[in-house]
Amino acid sequence: MIKIYFCSPKKVECGLQNRWFLFRLLLISFGLIAYSSATSVAQTDSVQVAGHEQTNVSSRDSLADVWDVYYRYINRKGHRRTEHYKPGLHTTIFPELAYALQTGVAIGLNANLSFTSANPEQNVSTIISTPQYTQYQQVIIPVVVNFWTKENRYNIVTDWRYYDYSADNFGLGDESPGNADDRLTYYYLRFHQSVLRQVAPNLSVGLGYALDYHWHIQDVNNTPQLNNDFGQYTSTDHTTSSGPTFSVQYTNRRNPNNPQSGFFGNVVVRPNLRWLGSDQNWQSVIADFRKYIPLSSTGQHILAFWNMNWLSFGGQAPYLDLPSSGWDTYSNLGRGYVQGRFRGRNLVYLEAEYRTQLLSNGLLGAVVFTNMQTYSNYPDTSHFGRLLPGGGVGLRVKMNKHSNLNLAIDYGFGVGGAQGFFFNFGEVF
Repeated sequence: MIKIYFCSPKKVECGLQNRWFLFRLLLISFGLIAYSSATSVAQTDSVQVAGHEQTNVSSRDSLADVWDVYYRYINRKGHRRTEHYKPGLHTTIFPELAYALQTGVAIGLNANLSFTSANPEQNVSTIISTPQYTQYQQVIIPVVVNFWTKENRYNIVTDWRYYDYSADNFGLGDESPGNADDRLTYYYLRFHQSVLRQVAPNLSVGLGYALDYHWHIQDVNNTPQLNNDFGQYTSTDHTTSSGPTFSVQYTNRRNPNNPQSGFFGNVVVRPNLRWLGSDQNWQSVIADFRKYIPLSSTGQHILAFWNMNWLSFGGQAPYLDLPSSGWDTYSNLGRGYVQGRFRGRNLVYLEAEYRTQLLSNGLLGAVVFTNMQTYSNYPDTSHFGRLLPGGGVGLRVKMNKHSNLNLAIDYGFGVGGAQGFFFNFGEVF
C-alpha cells in the first residue's frame, strides 16, 4: 500500500474518563460484531446494478478507469478495446514520486496484482508491493499477499518486509509530546506467514509463524527531557520476537480492494517463545473486525466500519513491536496522525467511513471518515488513557475497473494540530 504523510503532530490536548470510555468502546465493538453476525449470512459482495448483478469486479463497459481516460483524451492514436470483464489476473503498476515527513522525497513502485474469478462466491486474491528508496537513504520493501485457492478452500496470508529505516519516536502512551526531537534508526525484517483452511462456509482456521527482527537500533534523542521513553523501556540495540500464530477468520467480503458489502473478522493469537528465538516469552492478540453496509441498490453509497483491538501481555514486548498508529499490516491505522505518533502496550481502535461515487461511471468517488484510538497508559499499563480522535475527507480515483482498485487520496486531522495527506493504493479498509 502507498502510505504518504504530510503531518504536523503536536501535543495531545483531549481528555478521557478511562474506564467509562473504554467500556463504551468495547460495547460498540461487540455491538458491531453482533450486528455483523446477524446480517452477514444474508449479504455478500454482490449488489444489483441497473438490473444486472455486479460481482466481485465490475462487468459493465460503461464503467471507466484512468486507462480509459488516457486513451480517450491523451493517446488518441491508441485505443482500449471495449471489453467485458474476463476473470483472471489484473495487474496495476504505477511508478511513484512522493514526499513524507518520515521519508523526505521518495521514489518507488506501486504494484497490485488481483486474481478474479467468474464465480461470484470466490474471493479476490491480491499481491501488493510498494518498494521505495527515500531522500534519507531509507530502503522500504514490503510484500503483502492475500491468496485464496479454488472455492476459498485455503487462504495463504503473507506479510514480508525489509526496512533500512529511520523514524520519529514520540514515546509511549497518550501523553507523548509531539514536539520531542527523538529519532530511531534501525534495520527491520518481518516474516509473517500463515495458511488457513476453510472449515465451514466463509469460516477458516489456520496456523502460521511470525518473526519480527530489529537490529542496529540507535536512538538519536536531542530532547531527553521531553521524551526518554525508549531509553527507559529498553537498552538493547537489537530485538527478536518469534512465535507461532493461531488464526480464526470469518469473511464474506469478496474483494478486499474495494468491498461493496459483507463482513470480515479475523483473530490472531501469537505466543512469542524463547525456544523459537524470542528475547523473552510474551503474547499478543489482534482482533480485526470490518463491516460494509450498502446504502443503495446501485452500490454507489456504502457505510464501512472498522474495529481493531491489539493487545500485548504476559511479558515485556520489544519497544518497536508494541501496538502503534500506522504499524498495522497495510499501514492504515490512525489516519490523521503520522506513523508511530502513538504507541502503547494495548490499543483499541474504531473507524467509520461513508463512501460514495461522484461520477456514475465510477471514475471518481469521495469519502468522509472519523476514527478514535486509545492506548494503555505508561508506565501504568492497567488503564487506558485518553481518546485520540481523528477524521477527514478523501477523493477516490479508479485505477483498474476490473479489479475495482482505487487510488485513495485523503486529508486527515487529529488532536493537538496533527494533520496530513494520506495516499493509499486500494481502500483503507
